[in-house]
Amino acid sequence: QVQLVESGGGLVQPGGSLRLSCAASGSIFSINDMGWYRQAPGKERELVGVITSGGGTTYADSVKGRFTISRDNAKNTVYLQMNSLESEDTAVYYCNADLVTRGYVRFHDLWGQGTLVTVSS
Repeated sequence: QVQLVESGGGLVQPGGSLRLSCAASGSIFSINDMGWYRQAPGKERELVGVITSGGGTTYADSVKGRFTISRDNAKNTVYLQMNSLESEDTAVYYCNADLVTRGYVRFHDLWGQGTLVTVSS
C-alpha cells in the first residue's frame, strides 16, 4: 500500500517561516509530479505549487516569491518552504503525487491526510 504522509504544520506568527514535508512510502517504482494544495476554512482546495520529476516548478501567483517547492527523489519526499507567511496562508495543506507502484499500478492523484498551518499573532 502506498501513501503520502505530511508533517511540519503548526502555528506561526505573520512574517514567519515554516517547512512542510511529505514522504511517499510503500512499494513505489517511480514518482512523476508532486504538488502541494491547500484548503482554507470555507474555501475550495487550491493549488499551491507543483514540482516535476526533473525539478521544474510552478506556483500559484499568491505564493510566488514566498514559497519554494523542492524534492529529494532518493527519499521520495517533497518539501514546501514557506516564508513571509500571512494570515491568508492559514489552511490545511495537502500533498499530492502522481506515482507508479512496483506492481505497475499508477495513482494519478494520491493525496496525503493534510497538515494544518495557522498563521496568527
